[in-house]
Amino acid sequence: MSAAAATEILMPKLSDSMEEGTILSWLLAAGAEVVPGQDLLEVETDKANMTVEAEGSGALQILVAEGETVAVGTPIARLGAGEDAAPPPAPSPPAAAAAAAPAAASSNGAAAAGDTRRSTPLARRLARVHRVAIDSIGSGSGVGGRIVKADVLAAAGVAAPSPKPAPVEVVQAAPVETAKGGSSTVELSRLQAVIARRMAEAKATVPHFQVETEVRMDAAIRLRAELKALAGEGPVPSFNDMVVRAAALALREHPKANGSYVDGAFELHDRVNVGIAVAAQDALVVPTIFDADRRSLGEIGRDARRLAARVREGTVTPPELAGGTFTVSNLGMFGMTAIQPVINPPQAAILGVGKARAVLRRGEDGEIEDTSLMTLTLSCDHRILYGAEAAEFLAAVRDLLESPLRVAL
Repeated sequence: MSAAAATEILMPKLSDSMEEGTILSWLLAAGAEVVPGQDLLEVETDKANMTVEAEGSGALQILVAEGETVAVGTPIARLGAGEDAAPPPAPSPPAAAAAAAPAAASSNGAAAAGDTRRSTPLARRLARVHRVAIDSIGSGSGVGGRIVKADVLAAAGVAAPSPKPAPVEVVQAAPVETAKGGSSTVELSRLQAVIARRMAEAKATVPHFQVETEVRMDAAIRLRAELKALAGEGPVPSFNDMVVRAAALALREHPKANGSYVDGAFELHDRVNVGIAVAAQDALVVPTIFDADRRSLGEIGRDARRLAARVREGTVTPPELAGGTFTVSNLGMFGMTAIQPVINPPQAAILGVGKARAVLRRGEDGEIEDTSLMTLTLSCDHRILYGAEAAEFLAAVRDLLESPLRVAL
C-alpha cells in the first residue's frame, strides 16, 4: 500500500449534538498494526466519553495528539503500510508512556475472560492492551470499588491522562480594588458550555408555564418500608423510581405530554423513554430509561442505579443519553422542597420533584393529622400542552403515587 492509498480516520460524530471532540487517549501506539474492530482511541464528546473502533487495517499514524480538541470530520489518524507511512508526530507524555507500557507492565498476562470482578468495559480493554490481570488490582477507585481506567493504568505503571485534558482555566482579575473585592474567571468545560447554551435557548424560545401539586406520600412510604423488609440487604426502589414509574404510566394515557413540538407540528412518540437528571462532574447529565411504562418498578430501580453509576464514573455512552421523551429532575435528596426545572427541548415537559416532608394538616373530618407531602412541579411547553392538559397529567401522576400498589404492579 502506498502513502497515497492510506486510509484517513476522521473525528467521528458520536451524537446528534456533537460538534467537536477531544482525544483522551490512543489505545494503540503509533506504528502499531491495526485490524478492523480493534479499539483505537477514547474520545470525549459533549455528552460522554466513547471508545472508537477501527474500521480499516494498516499501520497507525497519529495526526492529532492526546488532549487536543478538533471538529467533527477532521483527520485524526491514518492507516497505511508501515514502511510507507509518514512518521507520526511525537506523542504527548501520557501517550509515550502508554507506548512503552507493554514491555514494563505486569507479566501476569491479560485479564481472564471469565473474570467476574466489577470493572468498566474500558478498564477491561486497557487491561488486555497493557497485559494487566484485573484480579491483581485491589479495590477500584470507582463507585462501590469498581475498577476503572485509572486503576488499570496505575497498575501498568502508565501515567493516566487527565479526564479533562483542557484543565479549567482560572484567570486572575486585574488587581483593581472594587467594592466586590478580588475575583477570578473560571472557564466552562465543554459539557457545561453546551448545557448553558441549550438552557438559554430553551428559556428564550420555549414558552414555559408551570403547574404544581402536593402528593400525600404516606402510602408510598409504607410500601417502600415493606419492600425493604422483603429485600433484606438487597437494593430497594427509591421514591424517585416510583415517580419515574408513575410518570411513565401517566404519559401512556396522556400522549401529548410525551410528545414534542418540532417545526410547527406535534410529534407524538410511540415509546415512553424517561430521562433522569444526574448531577456529576459539575454538570447535569440525563441518561434515559427506555420503555419505562413497560418496565416493573424493580427494573426501573436497577436501571436507574446502573445509569447513575455510569454517569459518575464517566462511562455512560451517547446511546444511553439519547431518545428521551420526558425528564424527571429530583432535588429532594438535597433537602429542597420544590424545583421549577427548565424544559429539555424538544420535549414537551419536565417534572420537578421535591423532598417528602412531614407536616400537620386538617383531615377531611376536620381533625389534625400527621402526613408526608411531596411537591411535584411540571414545567410545560405551552405550544403543545395547555393548562388543563398539564393539570390532568400531573393529577394522574399524583393519584398513582397516592395509590402506590398501582405503581408496583
